[in-house]
Amino acid sequence: NDEYGDDFSLLDHDEYLVAEALLIKKELKLTEVQQVLDSSHVYPVINRLIQKKVCFVWEALKQTYSPKKETYVLLNPEYSSDEKLSELLNNWTKAPKQMELLLSYLHLIKTEGEVTKTSLLKKSNASDAQLKGLVDKEILRIEKRVIDRLQYLPKDIKIDFELTALQQEVLEKTQQLFTEKQVCLLHGITSSGKTLIYIKLIEQIIRQGKQVLYMLPEIALTSQIIRRLRKHFGGHIGIYHSKFSQNERVEIWNKVKSGELKIVLGARSSVFLPFQNLGLIICDEEHDTSYKQHDPAPRYNGRDAAIYFASLFGAKTLLGSATPSLESYHNAITGKYGLTELMQRFGDVQLPPIEIIDTKKVFQKEKGKVMLSPPLIDAVNEVLARQRQVILFQNRRGYTPYQVCNACGWIPQCKYCDVSLTYHKFSNKLICHYCGTTYAPLVTCAACGNHNFIQRNFGTEKIEELLVEQFPNAKIARMDIDTVRGKNAHDVLIQQFEQQRIDILVGTQMVVKGLDFDNVDLVGILDADGLLSFADFRVNERAFQLMEQVSGRAGRKEATGKVLIQTIQPTHPVLQLVKEHDYKKLYTEEIEKRKQFFYPPFSRLIHVTFKHKIKEVVEKASHFFADGLKVKYGQYLVGPAEPVINRIRNQHLMELLIKLPRDSKTIANCKKDMLEQVALLHQHKSFKSVTIMNNVDVV
Repeated sequence: NDEYGDDFSLLDHDEYLVAEALLIKKELKLTEVQQVLDSSHVYPVINRLIQKKVCFVWEALKQTYSPKKETYVLLNPEYSSDEKLSELLNNWTKAPKQMELLLSYLHLIKTEGEVTKTSLLKKSNASDAQLKGLVDKEILRIEKRVIDRLQYLPKDIKIDFELTALQQEVLEKTQQLFTEKQVCLLHGITSSGKTLIYIKLIEQIIRQGKQVLYMLPEIALTSQIIRRLRKHFGGHIGIYHSKFSQNERVEIWNKVKSGELKIVLGARSSVFLPFQNLGLIICDEEHDTSYKQHDPAPRYNGRDAAIYFASLFGAKTLLGSATPSLESYHNAITGKYGLTELMQRFGDVQLPPIEIIDTKKVFQKEKGKVMLSPPLIDAVNEVLARQRQVILFQNRRGYTPYQVCNACGWIPQCKYCDVSLTYHKFSNKLICHYCGTTYAPLVTCAACGNHNFIQRNFGTEKIEELLVEQFPNAKIARMDIDTVRGKNAHDVLIQQFEQQRIDILVGTQMVVKGLDFDNVDLVGILDADGLLSFADFRVNERAFQLMEQVSGRAGRKEATGKVLIQTIQPTHPVLQLVKEHDYKKLYTEEIEKRKQFFYPPFSRLIHVTFKHKIKEVVEKASHFFADGLKVKYGQYLVGPAEPVINRIRNQHLMELLIKLPRDSKTIANCKKDMLEQVALLHQHKSFKSVTIMNNVDVV
């Protein structure tokens, strides 16, 4: 600040160093201040200098996008006539390699029209030096051009299929409901042809000159859907998700903003693209919890954001699912949303029969060392003998979720989080799935010194190993977050399974969500009990959705297929509902419980998490915060209490749940009061460094 002058006598040592640097260089980047002070914690120093009016801070946005360029090879115009070119070739006496390169170029220019440097050198097996020789002789020339990162496809619309009578009826009812409602729920069982109805609706919208957003919960689903949509809509479609580079996303952003892209297929963040004339949002698999952003903030729900954004444009929202969320289904049957139902599979294929296998005796006999029951092994062998495919679902990744000392029962835990470590055999490491810290594999028990460990609750990596041993002639693959980290890893694995280069696919929830495989005759759910044991009011809904969805991967064409569920509690009510494919009965039973205990859809949940490195501080802070809200909202508060996992990344946790009525006035007042209470808490000297995280409509 030029008005401050150069009297630095009132500054402390660190403040003086920064001020002195500013005298030499009028502007400093944050990284330069860190270098001056030899510390990454410079904000307190900067804040003090701002308060003393020694300096001020300003921010600037920097354009980091750079267009992609391709090098093209062109013939010098001097040799554009056949006469000049023949003269050149006839008089050629030296540099035979350059001659071969030139002849390769002339061949490619006839077959491909334009020749890139990459394709020329690859097909001619020539070097950069040989190409440079022809450029130096002014026979060829080099030209760099900006090219599109996005695949170009012709923009023809080809809808070459007819809906069945039932699908047509659902389409027409949806169109009629959209004249009255902003949002419509399409409840269609697995393999009923919901995507065909989506395609017909998309066609109508883009023929009106409007744009469509087609949302999916998982990147893994995009490869199958994009192939189906491109078949009908060609280059009108763009894809948008986190595996794309920043530059690719910038190009999608610009094409959406210009209106060039009429259809965007994307994950939850695609809802923030700058649509200019949005006509329809399709939120497929709307029940999926992946639509909810958890960390970092903002913790929005992509489905709910889509409904809101569509209303701003005057656009319509179509929610689709075989197992709708209870909230969406409640909104539909109470008239807030429109409701259409498609309860028959395409081609009259029946839903797969479900057999529940009681594994209690089998696993007790084997002391938990086996995850494949004899009936499941027999069924897999039978399917493989018919050259059909198998999907096995295990909702845990890793080799074994935890190892236990055989002598004293000690379980290794993360030193930063109060959770057990998962062993990953491929990397030969123990990994914390909460903070990502890795540890060397155990040799000795830290509690008693014993050297023997047993494995409990196998993960997908261990199941894959068991399958290789049990079915040595089968081609086996695993689909979980560890095997599909690369940009195109999902697509490669899915295509291999579609092409029947994989016989058995074992995976986590990724194999559940909307994938469509024609050749799958058997689906096995290896541990239903793990799905039914979560301490959460949505546990029955989630377990039903997962098992019903994974069951739907079986028998999607002519063959009916079969589903086997392994469990030690075969009479569990949810398993009986899954066996009957009875979603409506699940809804009827669960909605009564939700009403009785004041859970969504009858309330809105705000989950408040408090974090601090000292346990006593976070406990006192959470109670201070809750006490401030009790006068107005005491009847709506649950807690504060320690969560099941009460320490993550060396931060101790407390949580508070607020269950609010669904009226906008109460919600607005509570938001205001919570912000005031946060400010009061942070004014308290002991609680200044307590982190507070709010998660509204937690799922």
